[in-house]
Amino acid sequence: MKRTKDPSSRKTVTLVDVARECGLSVSSVSLVLNEKPLANLLSEKTRAAVRAAARRLGYTPNRNAQALRSQRSSTIGVVVFDIADPFCTFILNGIQTALEPTGMLPIIMDATNQGKQFERYLALMVERRVEGLIVVANWLLADKNITGNLESLGIPVVVVGREVKSTTVSSVLVDNEAGGFLALEHLYQAGHRKIAVIRGPKGLQDSCRRWQGTKRYAKSVRYRLEPDLVVEMPDAADALSGFHGGYEATASLLAANKTFAAVLAFDDLTALGAIRALHERGLRVPDEVSVIGFDDIPAASLTSPSLSTIRQDMKGMGIMAAQHVMAMIETDAPSDLGASVRLTAPVVVARGSTSPNKLRRVAPGKK
Repeated sequence: MKRTKDPSSRKTVTLVDVARECGLSVSSVSLVLNEKPLANLLSEKTRAAVRAAARRLGYTPNRNAQALRSQRSSTIGVVVFDIADPFCTFILNGIQTALEPTGMLPIIMDATNQGKQFERYLALMVERRVEGLIVVANWLLADKNITGNLESLGIPVVVVGREVKSTTVSSVLVDNEAGGFLALEHLYQAGHRKIAVIRGPKGLQDSCRRWQGTKRYAKSVRYRLEPDLVVEMPDAADALSGFHGGYEATASLLAANKTFAAVLAFDDLTALGAIRALHERGLRVPDEVSVIGFDDIPAASLTSPSLSTIRQDMKGMGIMAAQHVMAMIETDAPSDLGASVRLTAPVVVARGSTSPNKLRRVAPGKK
């Protein structure tokens, strides 16, 4: 006698199964099957494929999970370490752009570079039952206690601007190593061979990655980075520390009578500080010394000369972070999404602060 399989013993079809069936991410499948506004970012063909896969597998929504989601605060926490940092502006704009069609309200708090303040804000966010959290990071996120606090929240968390080593917290940032590679490539291809490098603080992960990219390009063209032309900035919490660090690093090179025809700066504020120091010593940018930054903050295109830089898509990173948080909130099984590191591609923006080398070595303080 043939036994009939007990229907209750059948394996429940999950979003992971549907995603595997149609070759898409769990977050994309969740957006389509839950008919969320962000699903409109996917093509109609993709949405149709998701629905067809769900029908084939017999997927049914998890009603218990949906019931829990109906008891919502409809808020997303956004904590920035320093809202005065120009890096934050476009990221916040991207977050707002992505959240606007969802009906979710961002609650923005500025920790003013204070670790204790950051911890208090995390407690407030949990108390107000935010459904997810986005952290716009800076060098303070290197603190392991802060990372541990993020992991313990029990809600979807995405960090923008820094890579977090975690199994639960996701990261969205620019490919810093590729950016460092592009910066040196830009100066080298312009004919510069005496290049000073102002590195970021040692404790900052971005600095390490950009330096790795710079060295990788140098190795690819057999260019020797001169150790006495490489300066590292100290750690600092001030929003303008990059500007002051760039100024002091360049001034120290000039005071030591180092000869260089270009400056590769850690970021745009560092580059602007370097330009100030060069100007005070009577050196013209870019006629005598070219300077390139990193980030493409708003001031980069407004200075005179306008600043050549490595652009990172800050608005795009904000959008990506908000979309990922929303996908984790909407899915029936947010743990299935896991932590991820998403990198955006940097782009060279050539402006007025760099020009081809005119094959003369610039002595500090001389024209």
